[in-house]
Amino acid sequence: MRRSLVHLVLLFWAVLVTFPLLWAVVSSLKTDEEIFDSPWSLPESPQFDNWARAWEAASIGRYLFNTVIVVGGALVLTMLGGALVAYCLARYRFPGNRLIYYTLVAGMLFPVFLALVPLFFVVDQLGLLGTYHGLILVYAAYALPFTVFFLHSFFRSLPGEVAEAAFLDGCSHAGVFFRVMLPMARPGLLSVGIFNVVGLWNQYLLPLALNPDPDRYVLAQGLAFLAVSQGYRSDWSGLFAGLVIAMLPVLLAYLLFQRQIRAGLTAGAVR
Repeated sequence: MRRSLVHLVLLFWAVLVTFPLLWAVVSSLKTDEEIFDSPWSLPESPQFDNWARAWEAASIGRYLFNTVIVVGGALVLTMLGGALVAYCLARYRFPGNRLIYYTLVAGMLFPVFLALVPLFFVVDQLGLLGTYHGLILVYAAYALPFTVFFLHSFFRSLPGEVAEAAFLDGCSHAGVFFRVMLPMARPGLLSVGIFNVVGLWNQYLLPLALNPDPDRYVLAQGLAFLAVSQGYRSDWSGLFAGLVIAMLPVLLAYLLFQRQIRAGLTAGAVR
């Protein structure tokens, strides 16, 4: 009875999460009249030109390209820097170890909107306002505390005997990290990488404050600009198509790596 109740709750939650996504996909294939006249029905004939119009006329393709550049660059910096910091804090004892770790963990509790004004002036004075590398650095700094927190416990759970054997074989500290420990931490790296991609892909406040150049708008900015710029044109089908295009890369990434994500989340508990 208890198991059936749990399954019913999970089924209800799955429907609650999946239904809005499916509704958005179906609406992106309708005309504007069908969206308002029959919002819950299937389209009479799929309007694939909505996607083409959103990609070209609404510049979703350019916003997607900008997002890939910014998120990709930030992800490389975050994963490399976060893995190095987490490994050093987890495997080496030195003065200030705990202070650095708890300072990074405290960064997860700091609301980002409280730092927008000083962050704007810092980025502006560095000449990085409205640039790709400015957003990449800010994104990487934003995602670093969670990455270190996640990987710290994962590196602590890895067997130290393997690293000691590598040291006995003449491997350097850098060699042990890149050739031994980092491959062993692959499940955790994939899990935190997906979480970072989702969080950075959907980021809106940081680019809104630090990215005033329309040519470098990311997807969240682009969709908001598209919704505001509609005015009285009411191209809701194109807006739904742009929304679906924006969410497809993250959805596909999760579907491809869902097993690795589950393995990474449970690996620290079973080692």
